[in-house]
Amino acid sequence: MAGSVGSEDGDIGFQIAPMVDVVFVLMLFFMASAGMQVAEKELSINLPSGTASASSDTPTTPIIVTIAADGAVEINGKAFDATNSTELAGTREKLKELMSFGSKDPVIIQPAPEARQDQIVKVLNAAAAAGVQNLSFS
Repeated sequence: MAGSVGSEDGDIGFQIAPMVDVVFVLMLFFMASAGMQVAEKELSINLPSGTASASSDTPTTPIIVTIAADGAVEINGKAFDATNSTELAGTREKLKELMSFGSKDPVIIQPAPEARQDQIVKVLNAAAAAGVQNLSFS
């Protein structure tokens, strides 16, 4: 009899409660990961088409905008905005000033390989606010 009692205690059958717990944990995981999706936004900047117009008499002077790895922004080698600047007001005002002399001058953005993408987007927004029409990356 001792052997038959042991076999009855060992076979407890299928338990549904742990399976329900696993389903709830999976649901929480997928709900949390679905909320982390980042919405993409479109930038309204016209990039050069690749065809250069040779009809202009005055030579264009490129404006070099450098973005350092720490986020500092320089225009033609002169620093305008620091890393902690959120709106890049100095960069925007300098680009506006330079565009008033000749809006056909190309603006070349040279980000460091380690530069953050949000800082690059801030520079693009500053260029769009300044009315830059000829923009490229280097």
